[in-house]
Amino acid sequence: MNLNKVFIVGRLTADPILRTTPGGQSVTSFSVATNRNWADKSGNRQEEVEYHNIVAWGRQAEIANQFLTKGAIVMVEGRIRTRSWTDKQNQTKKTTEIICERLQLGPRAGGGAPARGKPSTDSPFKDLESNPKPDKDVIEEIPVINLEDTEDIKPEDIPF
Repeated sequence: MNLNKVFIVGRLTADPILRTTPGGQSVTSFSVATNRNWADKSGNRQEEVEYHNIVAWGRQAEIANQFLTKGAIVMVEGRIRTRSWTDKQNQTKKTTEIICERLQLGPRAGGGAPARGKPSTDSPFKDLESNPKPDKDVIEEIPVINLEDTEDIKPEDIPF
């Protein structure tokens, strides 16, 4: 069995670049930085930054270009692809990219400001963006289930 699957969550290092293939397909490329923090043997805090080149196609390319900006948080699910080409000096070059299969946008940088001059739309999460901690009065109580009053559950009663 083979598996080529990548999940990364990080911040864009620059605004995405949207292009169109000669066949009319949209393609966007952008870079995402991820950080790794750890303590070394001496207890000193260490940090390592990794940069990932991302390529998105079709509708996801258009969405990435429309909503992502430098510094935005994004989660990318995809696969790794290494490709090679010959440059103008006739040298072979290689690059490793993540081909985006799913894209999840994080919260907007700056508290919900419109992306790249786009008209602002009211977010259904506007209250959560401005106040991430709900008031104590708003929190609902978790219902209590009394297991002693229920009949025994039989395997044939389970729907799966």
